[in-house]
Amino acid sequence: MSKKRAGCLGVLAALLLGASAAQAAQAPAFILVGLDGKTFFDPEGDRNGPNGSDALAFIDVSDEAHPQVATTMLLDNSVYGPPTNLQITPDGRLGLVASSVTMHREGEGTDAPFYAKPDDRLHVVDLTTDPPSLVETISVGRQPSGLAINGAGDLALVANREGKSVSVLTIAGTKVTQIGLVEVGDEAAAVAISPNGRRAFVTKNKAGKVGVLAIDGTNVSYDPKLDMPVGAGVYPVEVTPDARLALTGNTGGSPSDGNADSVTVIDADLSVPKVVDWLGVGDTPESLDIAPDGRHAAVSVVRGASAPHASPNYTRTGLAVLLTIDPEGSVRVTGAAEAGAVTQGIVFSPSGRYVYIGNYADRNLQVYRVEGDAIVATGFKLQLPGQPASMRGRARG
Repeated sequence: MSKKRAGCLGVLAALLLGASAAQAAQAPAFILVGLDGKTFFDPEGDRNGPNGSDALAFIDVSDEAHPQVATTMLLDNSVYGPPTNLQITPDGRLGLVASSVTMHREGEGTDAPFYAKPDDRLHVVDLTTDPPSLVETISVGRQPSGLAINGAGDLALVANREGKSVSVLTIAGTKVTQIGLVEVGDEAAAVAISPNGRRAFVTKNKAGKVGVLAIDGTNVSYDPKLDMPVGAGVYPVEVTPDARLALTGNTGGSPSDGNADSVTVIDADLSVPKVVDWLGVGDTPESLDIAPDGRHAAVSVVRGASAPHASPNYTRTGLAVLLTIDPEGSVRVTGAAEAGAVTQGIVFSPSGRYVYIGNYADRNLQVYRVEGDAIVATGFKLQLPGQPASMRGRARG
């Protein structure tokens, strides 16, 4: 190749990179919050209602200390899927939202109860339009729950609980296509793609295990021999930015049962990943997120807030727990702050200086500040037009 042509290609590449960066910069500074309108935690216990009232809230976090609701759209989703059943592509231009279950009335009459039935839909939302718009809704596996998007923004994985599988999706512009389905043998609750792009981790809720998926381009495979025991009722999983560790939240045999539960630490970068530690964080760690710099992780802990009020396990509030990840790879609990009722999603702000938690029964988003290795409530609570069942921002490369 001539030097002149090589120089031209270099300039073109620089221009394309600049355009891509400009497009990412222009994408709205949103986090997504799924609002469930059909499952309620009453003083007597939880109950289900009819479909049709779920929504998706677009939260503007350009002022990280004071997030605001930019807009909402009616869109089916559910608290039955883990709080990680939605995510934004790394460039901020597209959102994916899974609908885990819909409600169906069993029996005759208006007093007949509603029961959850597995759904199989994934919504694709264009975040660059004003207001954001639904591009399409596609079918994936049965009861799609946690999902993850890779750092390149061209591959997504969806954990299907009822389907006992992981859907493999490609992303090209606003076009999302399921190209494969990987059987994993147990209910799959959540999935996280390592920043190295070579593997993913899938939580097997009822089995209390984490499976390992190998990724080669768009080829995704599963080896059951690599399954790791992590803890009963495992739900969320996330990987540190350096791909070194994976963390899971284990909710125990039954949520809000009064028993202490744990976060599991996995050495994720070994040729054969291994569990290396467990941390006690309280009753029912529902969700977790890792800061952009990998220094901290935040965990939403329900405690007894989802129990009937007459239960001896009932507590009015949950917790926001801060973990510190030391440079050598050890993880410690270093802070906690009171949260609201039935905590669900938890997300670091884009800079990592703030933590947002969704309080389902209180219908608000609570803001915390990270101070050193401590977490402090700022006092700011954003009232939401529904119950925050899930919450997530951009996938990170």
